[in-house]
Amino acid sequence: MKTSFFKKLMKYKLLLLMLLPAVLYFIVFNYLPMAGIIVAFKRFDYRGGIFGSPWIGFENFKFLFINGDIFRVAKNTVLYNAGFIIINNTLQIAVAIMLTELAGKYFKKITQTVMFLPYFISWVVVGAFVYNIFSYEYGFLNNLLKTLSIEPVNVYDKPVVWVFIIFFFSFWKSIGYGTVMYLAAIAGIDREMYEAADIDGCNIFQRILHITLPSLIPTVIILVLLSIGNIFRGDFSMFYQIVGQNSLVYSHTDVIDTFVTRSLMETREFGMTSAAGLIQSVLCFLIINLANLAVRKYDKGYALY
Repeated sequence: MKTSFFKKLMKYKLLLLMLLPAVLYFIVFNYLPMAGIIVAFKRFDYRGGIFGSPWIGFENFKFLFINGDIFRVAKNTVLYNAGFIIINNTLQIAVAIMLTELAGKYFKKITQTVMFLPYFISWVVVGAFVYNIFSYEYGFLNNLLKTLSIEPVNVYDKPVVWVFIIFFFSFWKSIGYGTVMYLAAIAGIDREMYEAADIDGCNIFQRILHITLPSLIPTVIILVLLSIGNIFRGDFSMFYQIVGQNSLVYSHTDVIDTFVTRSLMETREFGMTSAAGLIQSVLCFLIINLANLAVRKYDKGYALY
C-alpha cells in the first residue's frame, strides 16, 4: 500500500507541485485562522490576547440576539442573496443565449468585452458612480430633473428605492463574468443536436427550449449551490460602498456584514463580531449541505459531493 502511494507520488510529482501553492493558500488563510473562533466565547482584551482573554461562554451570542437587529439584518441578507441568485442567473443565461444566437462574430466579441469591464471596477468606484447619479444637490438625476423643470427627488431618504439600486448594480457588475461561464457551457453542447433540430424544422425558440436550456441545467445547479453556500454572507464592499453611512435606509439595506462592522467600530467588541461570523459560517454550512442533499435526491450526478 505504501509502495503504491509513493509510486503515485513520484508519478504525479509535477502536478502535485503545481497544486501545492493553492493547498498552502487555503491552509494559511482558511484553516489556521479557524483557531480564532475561540474569540466568540471570550471578552477580548489586548493584554491577554486571543488565548489569554477571559472566557464568557455565550454572552457574545446573547448580545447579538437581545437587541433584535440580528433578525432584521439576517432577513435582509437572505432575501438579497436569494434575489441575486435568481435574478442574476436568469439574466446571465438570457444574455448568454442571446449572444450565442447573434450572427456577427466581431459584434459578439465587442459586446462580451464591454459587459465584462464592470467586473474589474472596484465597488469604491461604483459607490462614487451612485453618489454622482443620485446626490440631491449635485447628482446627475436631480440636475436632469431641474433642467426639465421637475422637482428634485431625495433618493437618500427612500429605503425602498435602494433595493432596486442595489439589485441593478449587482447585476451590472456581475453580468460579464456570469455570462462568460454560461457561454462556455453553451459552447460545450454537441453541435450535432442543433443540426438535427434544424433538419427537423425547429425554429430558434424551440432549439433554445429543448436543447440549450436543458443542457445548461448542470451548470446552473452547480453555480446555484456555490451561491447558496454564501447565502448568509452579504457582499460587504457592495452594500457599504453603495449605501455608505446613510442610516435612513438601513431598514432595507443593512446586512449582517455591514451591521457587524458598524457595531465593531462603535463598541470595539471583537467577541461579538466573531460570534456573528461563527453564526454565519454554521448557517452557511447547514444550508449548503441541505441544498446538496436535495440535489442528490433529484440526481446524484448534479451534486457537489
